[in-house]
Amino acid sequence: MDRIKKLVLASASPRRKELLAQIGIVPEIIPSTIEEKINTDVPEDAVVELSRRKAEDVAGFQKTGTCIIGADTVVAAGGEILGKPASHEEAHRMISLLEGKTHQVYTGVTLVFCGQAGKKVRTFVEKTDVHVYPMSEAEIKTYADDTEPMDKAGAYGIQGKFAAFIKGIDGDYNNVVGLPVGRVYQEIKQMFEQEDEE
Repeated sequence: MDRIKKLVLASASPRRKELLAQIGIVPEIIPSTIEEKINTDVPEDAVVELSRRKAEDVAGFQKTGTCIIGADTVVAAGGEILGKPASHEEAHRMISLLEGKTHQVYTGVTLVFCGQAGKKVRTFVEKTDVHVYPMSEAEIKTYADDTEPMDKAGAYGIQGKFAAFIKGIDGDYNNVVGLPVGRVYQEIKQMFEQEDEE
């Protein structure tokens, strides 16, 4: 870790920034400017590709000693990838797919370290199963019409009002919020331990 002179988060997500702060990492925020277009139906592939493109986009103009964290989160329900809703109607449709069922949250993370001998790249995917209580039509409508779902994958925030409908999860809670910080820390550590052994 001491080899990192600067740590950059290639995302404007306040939730990812807060999660990193929780484990003592205060990154510089340089959001990627790539278009977030998904070209696959496979959630794992989608988040891997987008996280890598975000990290590499920002890594392109960083100095030696900088580590970039690129991340992308999607929700998958019944084989469909749910990104951020474009409207309250779309949020309503997404919440209707989630209520009373179990869905998956995938976060792809790419770490790019700009080293003396070139770039080191490490990518991984974290998956969490989320179980949602049945919801009435009125509950779905009230939540979907709120501002909360609008900037979130799958149209909900587990740490917000939607917590009232979360029955339980299998996996990393922070992953559902937007970044599996425990694994991020461990992967950064391993990246440098391997370098020491080489």
